[in-house]
Amino acid sequence: MKWFALVALTASLSACVTAHQADSRAHVISQTLTSTVQLLDMRKDGTRRAGSGVVLGPARNPELTLILTTKHLLSPMTEQTVMVMDPLWRKQVVATIVAVSAEHDLALLEVGGDLTLTPVALKTRARLGDPIWVVAFPWGRRRTIVSGVVSQIAWDEEQHTEVPIEGPVKLVDAPVSYGTSGGGVYDATTGGLLGLVRGYRSAELAVPGSESAVLKIPVAGETTVVSTEDIRRFLRTQDLEHLFDQSAER
Repeated sequence: MKWFALVALTASLSACVTAHQADSRAHVISQTLTSTVQLLDMRKDGTRRAGSGVVLGPARNPELTLILTTKHLLSPMTEQTVMVMDPLWRKQVVATIVAVSAEHDLALLEVGGDLTLTPVALKTRARLGDPIWVVAFPWGRRRTIVSGVVSQIAWDEEQHTEVPIEGPVKLVDAPVSYGTSGGGVYDATTGGLLGLVRGYRSAELAVPGSESAVLKIPVAGETTVVSTEDIRRFLRTQDLEHLFDQSAER
């Protein structure tokens, strides 16, 4: 009887842990979804580009919100209109380009309107193999969330004698495609932002029976990331580092 009671207790505790993990995971996913927005860049010549961005926090004007994305989405800097889509209610509002950085491939947008947005909490360090979520809007369509792991840490050969296993994130192995640039790379356990999707490396495969058609296949482990260290440097140039410091790092 004691053995049976012990087994029952162990099973009950295991079920509680599993339920807690499920609740925690659901909470993290829910928060990352409302921290990532869809962007549409419309140019005077009629061309359109799709991208993603993350909600950084309140602007100096409390009625406005700052959105962070990649600069290459807006390049070249010609006459253009950037629309931000509320991920919950599908509202569209026009954003103002506040600042850009070619060095860090970052752009800062300012947006008003009654939007349902959740500012991110920034996380500066991760370890190789840490699980991550990438939230974005590939091909300018519906929001997606894909999983992966940290596959490379950023490092400087002059500062490191060995390849580090912990630090700012440089590469993840989550598969991405066009439209995910600027999307959030989140720590899967805490929901802290580890960086933005910069791009991805692809291999070109010739289509049988066609001399010109090729397929571009993303290379596993080669999704490049703008790390939170670069984000912090960029914010410092805009006198906005307080957004980073006041963020409760997860």
